[in-house]
Amino acid sequence: MQPSRDISRLLEIMAALRDRDTGCPWDVEQTFRTIVPYTIEETYEVVDAIERDDMDDLREELGDLLLQTVFHAQMAREEGAFDFGEVVEAITTKMIRRHPHVFGDEDARTAGMAKGAWDRIKAQEKTERAQRRAKAGLPPKKEDGALLDAVPAAMPPLLEALKLQQKAAKVGFDWNDPQAVIAKLREETAEAETALNNHDRDALEDEIGDLFFTLVNLARHLDIDPGSALRRCNGKFRRRFADVENAFGDKLKEASLDEMEAAWVTAKNSESAG
Repeated sequence: MQPSRDISRLLEIMAALRDRDTGCPWDVEQTFRTIVPYTIEETYEVVDAIERDDMDDLREELGDLLLQTVFHAQMAREEGAFDFGEVVEAITTKMIRRHPHVFGDEDARTAGMAKGAWDRIKAQEKTERAQRRAKAGLPPKKEDGALLDAVPAAMPPLLEALKLQQKAAKVGFDWNDPQAVIAKLREETAEAETALNNHDRDALEDEIGDLFFTLVNLARHLDIDPGSALRRCNGKFRRRFADVENAFGDKLKEASLDEMEAAWVTAKNSESAG
């Protein structure tokens, strides 16, 4: 079998890998649940390539992420649930429907159809989905219930916090300005300090969680993505600690905290000067 730019070749490869008689034993034994960690991992690797501005790596990582979609679709096809073509049809239908200002007639494109259309169309889709699932004897989709049910609990915690806050804000449950969030941050810091002084580990965990949640809230009000901000901080820590490590070499473990701190300040100043 030869490589190809045609998506049908990837579908053929995936089907061959999943063949019970001649396929790959590892691929054959996988289920939707067992490959979830790989799907998540590939998503993060796409993000990493973007953060590094590495287009060659991004091309490869997008392929790995596409493979995850094909893998899930192949398993669904084997169960008679749906196939890859239906996945493509569903997303193309959704995109065309949600953008009447782009794919509608000339009047729709010039009449400001984008304004308010997204939420209105999503609400209509929600109603139709509920009717379709009821007809098929399926339980209501989780996001069709309470407001916050639409936010998957399996999301990374920072992203989950952001999505929960965005949902609540849509119905007016939100701070009025960033200064109010900063005041809340000070309050939560004081409560964490009290828990620390009281040696109350359960309370301390709660207060640390509140601090994280409030920091996400502050980032949201400042239009800063909290995940990107933390990744940026992580990258900065990596660079500066590498300079500290290089400064001491094999004797890093023998260096005192004051010596390492001095090397850290040097690395920080050097980065700022650059």
